[in-house]
Amino acid sequence: MICSFIAANTPEDASSFLLSLQSRFNPEQDESGRQTEQAVRDILQKVREHGLSAVLDYTRKFDAPGFTEDQFRISAEECERAAAAMDAEDRATLLAAAENIREFHLHQKQRSWFTTRKDGSVLGQMVTPIDRVGLYIPGGQAGLTPLISSLLMNVIPAQVAGVPEIALVSPPTGQGTVSPFILGAAHLLGVSEVYAAGSAWAIAALAHGAGPLRPVDMIAGPGNIFVATAKRLLIGTVGIDMIAGPSEILVIADDSANPAWVAADMLSQAEHDALASSVCITTSRRVAEETARELERQLETLPRKDIARVALADFGAIVHMPDLADAVRLSNEIAPEHLELHLEDPWSALPLIRNAGAVFVGPYASEPVGDYFAGPNHVLPTMRTARFASALGVDSFIKKTSVVATSRAFAEANGRAIARMARMEALEAHARAALCRTTDGK
Repeated sequence: MICSFIAANTPEDASSFLLSLQSRFNPEQDESGRQTEQAVRDILQKVREHGLSAVLDYTRKFDAPGFTEDQFRISAEECERAAAAMDAEDRATLLAAAENIREFHLHQKQRSWFTTRKDGSVLGQMVTPIDRVGLYIPGGQAGLTPLISSLLMNVIPAQVAGVPEIALVSPPTGQGTVSPFILGAAHLLGVSEVYAAGSAWAIAALAHGAGPLRPVDMIAGPGNIFVATAKRLLIGTVGIDMIAGPSEILVIADDSANPAWVAADMLSQAEHDALASSVCITTSRRVAEETARELERQLETLPRKDIARVALADFGAIVHMPDLADAVRLSNEIAPEHLELHLEDPWSALPLIRNAGAVFVGPYASEPVGDYFAGPNHVLPTMRTARFASALGVDSFIKKTSVVATSRAFAEANGRAIARMARMEALEAHARAALCRTTDGK
């Protein structure tokens, strides 16, 4: 069998094995991870100290040997030309996807609110967008697999939030250019500040500035281990979206499921990289066995079959669990990035789902529908962080500021209570600041 097969009677029977899959990506716990962190620290320091010259040095060393300073900032005119050169159907597809994504995220938009008390006090919350955001968009190896969908999923919620300045960075090819798909998509979305830079030095440039690239307040976007480590080390200097691990999919299936579709969806994640996790928990022994056969059959015709095969062998599993309620409980413990419900009555199971980055309800809601076109964001929590984290969205790009305007009547009526609480904490200056606004000042 291409991936592990587990026959389990209870969630506990399969839990320890499946949870071990989540520990596959913890760079802080192995020597290579520690070496990566030190290398990233050195990159961050050099860019902080030397700015654009350091970014150019790293780019020439790792990406484009002949890279020049003039190639760093990509003009709005070049982005416009890339959009104009797009195939008409490609352009229409991107615009349709963008419309769906924007429509979904508009529902997330929050508004400031204020309330007035009887004593005349005004309390409230101001919702304001982050002033300046940097977005990292991978270009893939040699720029051949540009993550256009990630550009849409990052730019659009930031725009809906009202972010006034968006700076986009993407690694250059060996010739020093950025994928025309990324440039064209940026133009179609109205993003004109685009730079050619990759890996940890691009993240450092966003955080500290580099030549024409001014520092940002927050960084979002996916990337490799160097990008993820740089973002983690810069928390506090800038805000970040999340630290994402490898892709994950978990399919809960009963006897009504189509094994060919289940296998196709598992492979849609396995082809991402060799660390991707693809799991099926099914109440049907028949579906388990046929899904295993479908994985073998479909794998042979995939262009990225070598990657997918390693991922399935190391981090894939098919679990036969007779009871659906137990299958759901196990899924909640795993807290997968993507959860698919291939069930006869999937809506009855949905209220039982507590932990998942995104839930795909029913056999026609394949994971790629969410990756590209439906509208919900595909930047999702991984590595069990769906227990406490959410998808990227409009909230990721806003700040909430409390507003307190208490009246004289409030200060008079509550000053002594405030002072009493302050003195419980032995903070006398706090107490006096409250009491001085009362009539007798005591």
